[in-house]
Amino acid sequence: MRDHIKILGILNIVMGCLTALVGLVALVILSGVAGAIHWSAISTGDNEAPFAAPMISLIGLGVAAFFVLLGLPSIIGGWGLLRLRPWSRVLTIVVSGFHLLHVPFGTALGIYGLWVLLSEESRVLLSDRPSGNMPLTYSGPSV
Repeated sequence: MRDHIKILGILNIVMGCLTALVGLVALVILSGVAGAIHWSAISTGDNEAPFAAPMISLIGLGVAAFFVLLGLPSIIGGWGLLRLRPWSRVLTIVVSGFHLLHVPFGTALGIYGLWVLLSEESRVLLSDRPSGNMPLTYSGPSV
């Protein structure tokens, strides 16, 4: 199951990076459109373009920020899974639930993530305890 956790971590990082890349591509495209509007307005003497070009750039920035923030939990969860951090299990279960909405690749990743992370072996591997079934006990001096 350890290999499945590592694979799931890599796939989540890839999915998060692709989501963030969509936002960055939108930023580049909308900034290019804003620049074209600006230069077109200069050559034609249009008075409305000085308002439209910055608005389109602002929309591009908002879209980019949205997609980068949307991909960030997937990247963080994938990094945590690669490092076998206990918090990454819960985060990636939630992210896998959201991945189910991204048809078709996100759905496959979400189902795989839920299958891997809801297994008993994964719960033990990603637990805070040194050994999965042994409770933590205090062995310090008694008062």
